Amino acid sequence: MTFHYFLLCLSLLFIRWSQASSDYHEKLLLQPLPPASLLASFNFRGNASLTSFEQQHFTFIPRSLGQILQHAKTRELHLRFSTGRWDAESWGTRPWGGVKEGGTGVELWAWVEAETETEAFARWITLNNALSGLFCASLNFIDSTRTTRPVMTFEPVGDHSDASRANLHLLHGTLPHEVVCTENLTPFLKLLPCKGKAGISSLLDGHKLFDASWQSMAIDVRPVCPAGGSECVVEMEQTVDMVLDIERSKRPRDNPIPRPIPREELVCNTSKEYSSEDTCYPLDISYGQSWSLSEVFGRPIKGTCLVEASEGPDSQPVCLNVPADRDVYTSHGVKEFKDASGFSRCFVLSTTDDFELMLPKQSVQTGSPIYAPPLYAERSITGHGQERGGVQTLLTNPSPDTPVEFVYLESLPWFMKPYLHTLKVLLPGEGKQSSSIIKDIYYRPSVDRYRGTQLEIRMLIPAASTVTLTYDFEKAILRYTEYPPDANRGFDVAPAVIRLISSASNTTGDSMYLRTTSLLLPLPTPDFSMPYNVIILTSTVMALAFGSIFNLLVRRFVGADEVEGYDIRRLRALVRGRLVMIKDRLLGARNEKKIQ
Repeated sequence: MTFHYFLLCLSLLFIRWSQASSDYHEKLLLQPLPPASLLASFNFRGNASLTSFEQQHFTFIPRSLGQILQHAKTRELHLRFSTGRWDAESWGTRPWGGVKEGGTGVELWAWVEAETETEAFARWITLNNALSGLFCASLNFIDSTRTTRPVMTFEPVGDHSDASRANLHLLHGTLPHEVVCTENLTPFLKLLPCKGKAGISSLLDGHKLFDASWQSMAIDVRPVCPAGGSECVVEMEQTVDMVLDIERSKRPRDNPIPRPIPREELVCNTSKEYSSEDTCYPLDISYGQSWSLSEVFGRPIKGTCLVEASEGPDSQPVCLNVPADRDVYTSHGVKEFKDASGFSRCFVLSTTDDFELMLPKQSVQTGSPIYAPPLYAERSITGHGQERGGVQTLLTNPSPDTPVEFVYLESLPWFMKPYLHTLKVLLPGEGKQSSSIIKDIYYRPSVDRYRGTQLEIRMLIPAASTVTLTYDFEKAILRYTEYPPDANRGFDVAPAVIRLISSASNTTGDSMYLRTTSLLLPLPTPDFSMPYNVIILTSTVMALAFGSIFNLLVRRFVGADEVEGYDIRRLRALVRGRLVMIKDRLLGARNEKKIQ
């Protein structure tokens, strides 16, 4: 009895020690965006001491992911699932400065510890296969043709010693054709301490998340060493960002068919010249629109996830960016704290009761400030024909007085072969290539069916100017077995990654990121019915030839009089009798017709 009591006390002491050296925080930021949209940013952060992580004492870092990282010797991991397009002109800067954002589909980059590049790539493949099974994604298709080793675009976010940095290898892979769905959200929620059953994660529903105009899921694992010299921790951060259409999200699930707004309820902008009784230009009503958590997400927040987390320094898990004069109603027992700026307020939730947030319809002229992004980027494919093409990227610096410096990364498939001598950077008005914009270039050519093309360009764009980056490429001919089932649709090209080093809006000194949209590349596609026709014709000829030869080789030919029991006279008599019978019937039928 004493021994069991001792083990119980030891277990309680270990639990208290692990909780003291670990913490968990979650936060939800809500911000209305024009026109009639809502940005919802979910952030979950858990820490574990480096000692407990190496000894596989997992608390807030899930065992399923922690053991994968330890087995693959991954010291820092960044995984992204994204769909949709961020409308920078209407919504402004990206959440988290674009750091938590990924390209369309799936994007993964990690720092793997290894002695050689070959060993690092082997561990990279192991990591991809394991994460593919964990998140129900096609990460196992990230092979050497979809893997690059960026030089200037990414830097480690975690704290790594100088000795360990010497053996760290950065590998980056993308799957732009991957479709993100509920199968990826379910394992994402299972990594959380409350599994989406309590706290702000209870709002995450696949029907709402994947009905958004834009959404991104991110997982970041990195080591963090405090400045005071205390023990290093392993930090795992999960982020979900989505932009929801308020009117679309408020539709009932059992009857989601959109219906036109009655004429008397239309809000029109009468300042337009063409405004009349039968012509209506919709007015932006996003700032005064009515909505609630139950209407937009289908449910309220179910309490808090962990009591210890709700009592820490980050005890305000829900924040709302609206002006101070905006009416906001919450559940009973919720404490509200307004920011000094007058455009933000946060709430302290009850640990047991549900939290409901409601904004009634109100005439509000202004909302929270929306800041313009430091750079606009648009990329498209130019040219025509099945042999060659081109890529054009428009890069715009909206700042009137500050230049912006950034790194532009292109990860192209091996069958898209760019001509580096056709790379041009043009400024409007000059009409010729400007050599002062490009500061550095790193180019790694492709090898057929082994690796893709990697192109990194360090550029400096002057203030209030637009730069056009163009280059030509050649399309390779694939084997017919290398085409996907939907070959006529085209091939997806991964979005370009832009890392902003300095800009007017970047005052912290940290790098900001943005991605362009993915491209759809048409390749010469053969007529896949021709192999079928050839196979059918060849099979028919072979069957006829084989059948005839087989007949000649196997069948025995004998005379009629050699067959035992065969009487030719009897057979002739039988045939004559049948013919006479048929003749009599025909003659009898004719006589009956004449009599009638």
